[in-house]
Amino acid sequence: MQIKYSNHFLSKLEDVLAESEYVLRYEKGSFKSGYCILKETQIVIVNKYFTVEGKINCLIDIISHLDIDINSISEKNKKLVSELSQTTLNL
Repeated sequence: MQIKYSNHFLSKLEDVLAESEYVLRYEKGSFKSGYCILKETQIVIVNKYFTVEGKINCLIDIISHLDIDINSISEKNKKLVSELSQTTLNL
């Protein structure tokens, strides 16, 4: 999958998390990876000072590590999640 580093693509990734049981928040923090996942409370926190490219890379990494219930999201997001699972980031 070709990753487009745009605000529109960022919105698509945010939509996947919005449809899942996880809550996405942008906060300041000193996370080594740039994000933090609080699995017990189902909250995902991403460094708000990241560029759009950094936020997209974090969200792709997060979505690939979370156990998102595929049945609870829309068809377009199911397709996006399956494409992201086959994508590797070259950082």
